Amino acid sequence: MTTRTRSILAAIVAATVILGASACSASTPAAPATSTNTSPPLSGSITVFAAASLKGTFTELANRFKAKHPGTTVSLSFAGSSDLATQITAGAPADVFASADTKNMAKLTAAGLVDGEPVDFATNTLEIAVPPANPAAIASLADLARPGVKTVVCQAQVPCGSTTVAVEKAAGVTIRPVSEELSVTDVLGKVSSGEADAGLVYVTDVKAAGASVTGIPFPESAKAVNTYPIAALTAGARPAVAAAFVQFVVGTTGRLVLAAAGFGSP
Repeated sequence: MTTRTRSILAAIVAATVILGASACSASTPAAPATSTNTSPPLSGSITVFAAASLKGTFTELANRFKAKHPGTTVSLSFAGSSDLATQITAGAPADVFASADTKNMAKLTAAGLVDGEPVDFATNTLEIAVPPANPAAIASLADLARPGVKTVVCQAQVPCGSTTVAVEKAAGVTIRPVSEELSVTDVLGKVSSGEADAGLVYVTDVKAAGASVTGIPFPESAKAVNTYPIAALTAGARPAVAAAFVQFVVGTTGRLVLAAAGFGSP
């Protein structure tokens, strides 16, 4: 065999080896990627301060959240938004705040007590609540200003109260209430017990009250729509759980629960 022949054969063998190696490499499946997601499940307890008008929906959402994250617990505190904002400013332990207006949330944001940007998650409007028999024959907003009609409203610093003032001004109606309450819950209590002929609360409160009151819509309510924001708080002890709860409220489950209760979209 000549030197030239040996060189040609060597070249052919080398080329065959290279092609074989390439074929094997192409036919060998890649190893499956290994997941690097090692985030631990959520755990710990948070306290949520929420407007009184959110009691039914947030109770349901807290239960659903705990079912989704078994290692968590959610404690709820309901009151007028202004009262809750005052408590938080004074140092009350809370992880999340859900307000019935943007004004009280803005107070906490200005004070540096809000973690990140608040998120609007719902809207609400006023409705007249009367006892089931409607003894004062209330049919409109103007009827609440009639002499002798016992009307109950929220105090002006409470969102439902400031909304009442805005509606009165827009409609040119002056209501002289027999009582001004700290929350919509207190207003409903006086109406359902018969202590008052009528009260101004949110549409959602009338719906949640069931047969204990009758709701009377009025067109002027569209002149003052309340927007509800929610945010985690800087002093919260469980920021991861608080952030997850906020996302749960503004997410699909929260929207469905709030819509079923009569809240509007932000």
